[in-house]
Amino acid sequence: MNGVLSRRAEGIQLLRAHEEKLSCPHCAQQVTVSEEGRIACENNHSFDVAKQGYVNMLTHAVQSMYTKDLFTSRKTVLESGLYDDVQRTLASYIENGAVVLDTGCGEGTHLARICEKSGAFGIGIDLAKEGIIEAARHYKKEAWIVGDLAKSPFPAATFDAILNILSPANYDEFKRLLKPNGRVIKVVPAERYLTELRQQLFADSEKESYSNAQTVARFNEAFTHVEQQRVTTTMALTPELVPHLLNMTPMGWHRDETKDITLSHITIDVDVLIGTYK
Repeated sequence: MNGVLSRRAEGIQLLRAHEEKLSCPHCAQQVTVSEEGRIACENNHSFDVAKQGYVNMLTHAVQSMYTKDLFTSRKTVLESGLYDDVQRTLASYIENGAVVLDTGCGEGTHLARICEKSGAFGIGIDLAKEGIIEAARHYKKEAWIVGDLAKSPFPAATFDAILNILSPANYDEFKRLLKPNGRVIKVVPAERYLTELRQQLFADSEKESYSNAQTVARFNEAFTHVEQQRVTTTMALTPELVPHLLNMTPMGWHRDETKDITLSHITIDVDVLIGTYK
């Protein structure tokens, strides 16, 4: 249809508008984004925008356990409203017009919803190509990148806030990427996170209980000013949602297939850690 941009063209347009937020992961030089969708630095390292509108800026091959089915399940669970309170809490710490990076963004639902609530512009990065493909297909207002923070495709002091939701952290890189007084907003499981599922999968084992004390202590060591907020929600589950919940969490990946998992409700219990980088 005339006048309607392809998804790739939309992605190119968005990346061109924000090219100053990208740098070459090989040599850290500034990049330019051409009208044809070629992202290149002066040393002629280049990357092309894919047909789905994202760009793969990995410098090396990466194997991921995360499949398209997992990201489909995760999107289904997030759309059920189970994490709405968490998303509202995160959005409350982000100012309108802020530039936000979501590290380990997966299929992008968290970032897209948080940006919608806060009025921020978001960039999502993940090692898992399948997650980024799904993000780019469904969410057109954010930029999506397959990349590795160990070989970061971003210049220093680019972001007002960095989201780190239930995923590993790289605090040294986070500090490099933050603007002065920028925030890292990290979500870690608390004691009752998915407790109903944990009780059935790991009954009478040490995995039935969980403590985030070490993770919280490390966060407090990384930042001079830290706030902490607990968010707890218990929600009824439809039978159709249970297999998606099992599929999206590593807890469910190695379960005994002969054992039935029946859940009528589930608890989301997390600590939100907000660290300001002075």
